[in-house]
Amino acid sequence: MAHIIADLKRAFDRGSIFVQLIYINVGVFLAGALLNIAMRLFQYGEPGLLQRILALPASPARLLRSPWTAVTYMFEHADLLHILFNMLWLYGFGSLFLNFFSARHLRGLYLFGGLVGGVTFLLAYNIFPLFAGEQDYATLVGASASVLAIVVATAYREPDYPIRLFVLGSVRVKYLALVVIALDLISVTSSNAGGHIAHLGGALAGWWFAASLRKGRDLTAWINWALDRLAALFSHETWTRKPRMKVHYGEGRGDRQRDYDYNARKKEEADEVDRILDKLKQSGYESLTAEEKKRLFDASKR
Repeated sequence: MAHIIADLKRAFDRGSIFVQLIYINVGVFLAGALLNIAMRLFQYGEPGLLQRILALPASPARLLRSPWTAVTYMFEHADLLHILFNMLWLYGFGSLFLNFFSARHLRGLYLFGGLVGGVTFLLAYNIFPLFAGEQDYATLVGASASVLAIVVATAYREPDYPIRLFVLGSVRVKYLALVVIALDLISVTSSNAGGHIAHLGGALAGWWFAASLRKGRDLTAWINWALDRLAALFSHETWTRKPRMKVHYGEGRGDRQRDYDYNARKKEEADEVDRILDKLKQSGYESLTAEEKKRLFDASKR
């Protein structure tokens, strides 16, 4: 059993960001399924405990008592088919998304799309008379809003990119995205109204992200910053006691100054290369100036 866990951990660490997100979703689903089995066997409580803890409620009062659900709902699924279809879409479009954007963008957009989808769900259930009286028991689960944000962002970035579908053959990604959005739009009064409304919110988030990034503004930057701070808080290095440093004065001060200047210069060069790579990913190679192309070429030779 220990070997299996170790293999899964290595696969998770080595996997792309969308593979890691799939691992998290599947892990949460399996944990809920095993908990349901145990509760049935021991006849303790009602099945679905984990889903009730992680699902996003439509009631603002209930949300205030469980604020974590604004994030956790996008990793929880109702049943096997629900998670199967969402993970297939995440796998297919996650790999395609990384051809045009970065892994950090995907990580941030997954959460951003889920947050906007959740807000859309909450607003709809507390504004439209159709849902009056349902706030006390209606909840939302699933990664669909997050996945649709990735789909729409990809379609906005490369609308004519061909996608090969079974039976239908090659279809441009913009048409696939439009069909999915249209199906959600005509289903907002169906039995799964909350899910379809959240999907539309996720689609809006994907368009908003891609359109803003084209103008130079990254809407996922604050999410990635928060995730980096959170990861640093729980990292081993943060809590490992560092050896005491002994400071010498006098001799070697000139050497230290030269080292400082060298490190500062190297960091400035690295930052410039990162900026050029971001521009390359967003706008293509032809958008680079001759100086930027030369810097990129020089950096690749090191």
